[in-house]
Amino acid sequence: MTQQRESGDRATARKILEMSHTIAVVGLSRHPYKTAHSVPASLKAAGFKVIPVNPYATSVLEEKSYRALTDVADPVDVVEVFRPSPEASGIARDAVQIGAKALWLQTGLRSDEARAIAEDGGLLYVEDRCMAVDRADFGITKDV
Repeated sequence: MTQQRESGDRATARKILEMSHTIAVVGLSRHPYKTAHSVPASLKAAGFKVIPVNPYATSVLEEKSYRALTDVADPVDVVEVFRPSPEASGIARDAVQIGAKALWLQTGLRSDEARAIAEDGGLLYVEDRCMAVDRADFGITKDV
C-alpha cells in the first residue's frame, strides 16, 4: 500500500508541476536559510510565479506578500504549505475557496483531513514531498 501510494503521489506531483504556473506559498519565510524560503526561491528561479502568504511580511522574494491565502487576488494553480500539519485543513478549505487546482504539503507534513477537504473540493493533493526536489527530478521549468 505504501509503495502504491508513493507512486501515485509521484504521478500526481508531476501532473501538478506540469500544469502549474502560479504557486501561492503559505508560510513562505523571510529568512533565506530556511527551507520555507529556499524551496520557493528555487521554484521562482525555475520560472514559476510565486505568491508569498506570510502575515508578518510585506514582501518576500521581491513579491508582494499577503496576510492570508484568501487575500490573494490572482488565480492560483497550486497552494504549497509550509505550516504545521494541524493548520493544513484550514489551508485546504481556503485553497478550495479561492479556486486553486492543487494543494501540496511540503516534506514532513501530512493531514488526512486536508486530503479529504482538498479532494472533495476537486483539488489534486500531494503531501510529504518537496516541490523543489520533484521539480528538479522531473526537469520541469517554466518560461521566464
